[in-house]
Amino acid sequence: MMYTLEHNGRGAMADLMILELAEARLRVKQAELALGRAKDMLDEDCGVGINIALCSRIRAAQRRVIEAREHLAKIDPPARANTNAR
Repeated sequence: MMYTLEHNGRGAMADLMILELAEARLRVKQAELALGRAKDMLDEDCGVGINIALCSRIRAAQRRVIEAREHLAKIDPPARANTNAR
């Protein structure tokens, strides 16, 4: 594949990398928001059956957060320090 500059001064590969980083950051943010919503729902008094289902949902959301952060760290290692600080 030939690396050529586009009109904005960046190459196509740089644009793809920027897009992949943005998608990875978005996945991390969405997973964190889903986890927060599930934890908020657990604080409400909905009964034992609902709480058991929410615990399962929270565990799944925690896994998604970890996986999304690991994926982002593989793409952009310095970004890992920034996501852990939040």
